[in-house]
Amino acid sequence: MTGAPVVDPSLWHPGAPEVATPPVGSVRRAVMVQRWNDLVFCHWRYPAEQVQALLPAGVEVDTFDGSAWVGLIPFHMDDLGLPGWAPLPYVGSFPEVNVRTYVRAGDRRGVWFMSLDIDRWLPALVARGGYRIPYCVGDVRHVRVGDRVVSSVRRRWPRSDASTAALSVVVSDPAVDDELTRFLTARWGLIARPLRGRAVWAPVDHPVWPLFTADLIDVHAGVLRAAGLEDPTGDPHVMYSPGVPVRIGVPRLLRHR
Repeated sequence: MTGAPVVDPSLWHPGAPEVATPPVGSVRRAVMVQRWNDLVFCHWRYPAEQVQALLPAGVEVDTFDGSAWVGLIPFHMDDLGLPGWAPLPYVGSFPEVNVRTYVRAGDRRGVWFMSLDIDRWLPALVARGGYRIPYCVGDVRHVRVGDRVVSSVRRRWPRSDASTAALSVVVSDPAVDDELTRFLTARWGLIARPLRGRAVWAPVDHPVWPLFTADLIDVHAGVLRAAGLEDPTGDPHVMYSPGVPVRIGVPRLLRHR
């Protein structure tokens, strides 16, 4: 280890900054509940035009400081299920690694997923059909031991193209609540592939993020290349969160801007 402090649960609240409170009532009726644990937010700058070229008509890249930002986000999904019911057996807990950027469509700003890798077939198929987001299935690993978080991916489906990723970080001090941190994390919904020419929107709400800085030890981002991006350059912006409970609302079609 590097001597960085072990993240003790007593530090999560209130030691970590509260980053961007979600809008009140953003999910009036949840159709799904879950918990996202041990997230790593690893982001790189990209030219906005390179990311825009990968988006469908009606979806515009959202920028900060003149750049698009693309994230490699590993975490552990837990307690996946329906509101008021026990978590689903077998499919209620699994590791996930997603590649995402940030976009605008209609009157909304949100997360755009380029890929999401998990090791469970059923949630992948349901999410592809119900939310129109590109889940993939393969060998996925995500673990935290003390102050170190390690993740890896080897994709098997829908294409056996051996797309891979690996990431290792060491968690450090509470993060600064600044404009870039909010831009990268305060996103209260996802925007998905258009249906009948209109983008799909699903609202998401959860408590404020407890966030910590993290030191990147190692990274391999082959899944970014699989998404159509060039290899990332420059130092990434890296943070860690122990996690939050999440409520997801009913997806709907957005109006044209």
